[in-house]
Amino acid sequence: MDCTNNKTNQLQIIYGDVTLGVHGEDFHYIFSYQTGGLESLVIGGKEWLYRTPKPTCWRATTDNDRGNRFSQKSGMWFGTDMFLFCSNVLVTIDGKDIEKPIAPLNNTFSETEVASTVKVTFTYKTITVPTTEIDVSYEVNGTGRIQVKVHYYGKLGLPELPVFGMRFVMPTKATGFTYEGLSGETYPDRMAGGVPGVYTVEGLPVTRYMVPQDCNVHMKTKWLEVNRNTTQNNADKSNDTFTLRFLAVDKEFAFSCIPYTAEELENATHHEELPLPRRTVVSILGAVRGVGGINSWGADVEEEYHISAEKDIEYTFEISKG
Repeated sequence: MDCTNNKTNQLQIIYGDVTLGVHGEDFHYIFSYQTGGLESLVIGGKEWLYRTPKPTCWRATTDNDRGNRFSQKSGMWFGTDMFLFCSNVLVTIDGKDIEKPIAPLNNTFSETEVASTVKVTFTYKTITVPTTEIDVSYEVNGTGRIQVKVHYYGKLGLPELPVFGMRFVMPTKATGFTYEGLSGETYPDRMAGGVPGVYTVEGLPVTRYMVPQDCNVHMKTKWLEVNRNTTQNNADKSNDTFTLRFLAVDKEFAFSCIPYTAEELENATHHEELPLPRRTVVSILGAVRGVGGINSWGADVEEEYHISAEKDIEYTFEISKG
């Protein structure tokens, strides 16, 4: 990550009682010790977060998952997605770790604190048995670019993972998205028909399987741009499109961009039971389980497409204005 020391690109830091604000030219981010993550992501006056992003370990059960009873074997990851909690926060300013600046310590800082880089690392504990940890670090430089590093710590005795990544819930429906990767809906064991290229998808399509389930995953993605033209700010009358970009670092990621969380899909047995689409749910994934489909009566996913929860998983991506 380019962490320039150019004073014209210095970050202004606001030490709140339970938050850390990072402000620069045309952007403002808020990290919350209370909600355990990035609470606000404002670029060009537009808010990109409806909920604090958290690691995700669950995908909505597919027909083939039901056939091989995968959800019964790995269901504790569903509970982890619902009840994952932040156990520690580490703040690093210009490469130096500092004591978490909550009240009253934060009162020792002035209103003119600046830095070249700010890094906030959140540690999450799973509710699995045995338990394990996930670290998510956000490093911001003077241009406003955020490098996100996600690290899952493998633990012996844990059942296989459905997916591993980060879930971002955005305030309003996207008008569509553009990405560089494989065409169509692809999974690790369903990539043969995917053609590399740059693709634009209008709206937020949900594949019309008979029973709502995980869908619209795109493998081997180099970058993703999500487009919106509405906000929840009633004073903002503009319908101009604004864009958020996710860029793969070191290795490609997988993603989905749909209007529902995995829990909402899991809760519906028919499409008419799904809520009205109001948000955008973007999952940036470092690992995806295959879907199988040799048959739907019990055959497991082929071995190379499993995700072991006993091994570490780490990946990195960047967030910036599109």
